[in-house]
Amino acid sequence: MNQRQIELVQQSFARAERFRPHLIVTFYSELFALEPSVKALFKGDMELQRRKLAGMLKQVIEGLDQPAALLPAARDLAVRHVGYGVEERHYDIVGKALLRALKHELGPDFTDETRAAWISAYQWLAGEMRRAAYPDPAHTL
Repeated sequence: MNQRQIELVQQSFARAERFRPHLIVTFYSELFALEPSVKALFKGDMELQRRKLAGMLKQVIEGLDQPAALLPAARDLAVRHVGYGVEERHYDIVGKALLRALKHELGPDFTDETRAAWISAYQWLAGEMRRAAYPDPAHTL
């Protein structure tokens, strides 16, 4: 990710934050529409889950320009999610749901350049989380 992409993600998220509760509800609607089976992974209070996601998303977006500080918590979260039943393939589905939710909420402000910046940010973070949660056995001793 370059600085321009980080700025685009942060600026668009700041606009989307005005309607954060709706963004998060839209995200979960998109997620469950794309992959209905993941709904079974959410056994607790969905309102609490929505608040946790909103807080985590804000922390990640604000921390994009300081990856060294952001990555340890993201990696720990990824490892914990394995215990909840999250599979590696779910990362692609989550990314699609996030992009759809952002497009829905931001409308014309979700330009091609902004979308590309979000894709870059998500692929970077998801890649780091995947490596933490599903290490390549060929590289472990």
